Amino acid sequence: MRLGIDIGGTKTAAVAIGADGELSDQVRMPTGFGADEVVATALRTVERMTQLAGVAAGAFTSIGIGIPGAVDSTTGRVAHAVNLGLEGLDLGPRLADRLGVEVRVENDVKAAALGAHHLLGIADGLRTHSMAYLNLGTGLAAGIVLDGRLLRGGHGVAGEIGHIPVDPAGEVCGCGQRGCLETLASGWAIARAWPSADRHPARALFDAAAAGDQAAVDVRERFLTGVAAAVRLLVLTTDVDDVVIGGGLAALGDDLLGGTHRILNGWADSSAFLASLDLAARVQVIPPGFPAAAVGAALVGGHRWPKS
Repeated sequence: MRLGIDIGGTKTAAVAIGADGELSDQVRMPTGFGADEVVATALRTVERMTQLAGVAAGAFTSIGIGIPGAVDSTTGRVAHAVNLGLEGLDLGPRLADRLGVEVRVENDVKAAALGAHHLLGIADGLRTHSMAYLNLGTGLAAGIVLDGRLLRGGHGVAGEIGHIPVDPAGEVCGCGQRGCLETLASGWAIARAWPSADRHPARALFDAAAAGDQAAVDVRERFLTGVAAAVRLLVLTTDVDDVVIGGGLAALGDDLLGGTHRILNGWADSSAFLASLDLAARVQVIPPGFPAAAVGAALVGGHRWPKS
């Protein structure tokens, strides 16, 4: 059995993959803040999974962790993860010492890309096709899988397209640059342009736009244009077969997918080049309940993915 743990800013999820490829039930629990609490959360998660599986931690052939932030997948060190209060945590080695099992650590979006590739590949009968996982959450980033391999790049930043400037006159991004893609298409961008006390501000925005609020329509269209631009960028740079949208904003479902298709098809109407790429046909939104990040973490734990 391979165990995968997805450590998020507020919650941690885990799933085990058996030798037959079957997935266990998911475990979910709150994530602690700070290095010691993050380690404790991971250990509690492993303990709960061992209880459910009826085995000791040593029975897992591998353990993988997906976590936000800058990760050295070779050493298992998390250089920083602001939302978790981490700076320089040797997460993999610390957990391995406590559990007696090798623990591999990967950036959460890259792990989710592997998980989505695996799960959707099973569903579609395609196991080696190329795919980009476009994560729309508080921020924007992507994970890229080519020929079954995760693309990390020379310094581990492949897929960080949220910090590509696209508007020289745009908002200042958290990275310090101006007009990054993330300032157009992310939860942060929606919250800034459409302040709302609603627990689900993106859903509130889309509902208001559907009801005819022109200000909401303007914000929605700017957001959807940013999402479409991210899809175009991923296809033009990697020529992936599929772009799978995941992350918290994927809960917008058909509204997000339909709006992105509409923008892409509009561009294709005025560009024979874009029309030839059939961008809209390459985009899908990950189905609800797909444990992509946890499954991807389990895959990370079980394989030494070569650098690309």
